[in-house]
Amino acid sequence: MLIKGYDCGPLVAGESLLTRPGFWSNYLMAMCVGGTGAERPVPEWFGDEGADADALSEILFDPERWPVFRLPAADGSGVVVVCRNMVGDYGIDYLLTHPGRSHAQQIATWEGGFSGAGINWKQLVHIADNPAPAAEGVQDSAARLLLALPLLNDMHCPESAQARLGAALTAAGAPRAGAPGTAGLLLAHLMGRAHHDHTWGSPLSGT
Repeated sequence: MLIKGYDCGPLVAGESLLTRPGFWSNYLMAMCVGGTGAERPVPEWFGDEGADADALSEILFDPERWPVFRLPAADGSGVVVVCRNMVGDYGIDYLLTHPGRSHAQQIATWEGGFSGAGINWKQLVHIADNPAPAAEGVQDSAARLLLALPLLNDMHCPESAQARLGAALTAAGAPRAGAPGTAGLLLAHLMGRAHHDHTWGSPLSGT
């Protein structure tokens, strides 16, 4: 797999990892830390067991294999998530693809915290609900929503956002009873991040 700017990395398609036990807790649990609740987040919130999360982390963060998750959209745009497993420079990079452009544009990164541009809730839902059936990548709307979720940078998510996110977590294997609370913690983290960044602009809106 080739992506411009990642010539030094052994990129591999990561979509098959999405259904492996331990994936979603590895990917999202860090965003549940720092909420108002006193309870420490655990893999079980995402339907995972600790041993499965540990085993999957060895695959997800393997320096010799950098998983890539592709979210192509029907209009020719899309998001690409790259686990940049470079020794001494680990991070998760978020790239956008645009119709008519030959390469993806990096817009954000996660390295223990988020930096870069973001998207609002409406744009997140658009990415989730408009896959390109003929293109390689993630087609399931719940998985697409969760993969692109770290890009959310919106102080004014609609009241329906928590229910939509909770449903996506449940579809991905999270316990139904706890999914709304986990969704609330994730949104609180993401909306709080937007509150403290007054200059962000959405790369999808041209700003």
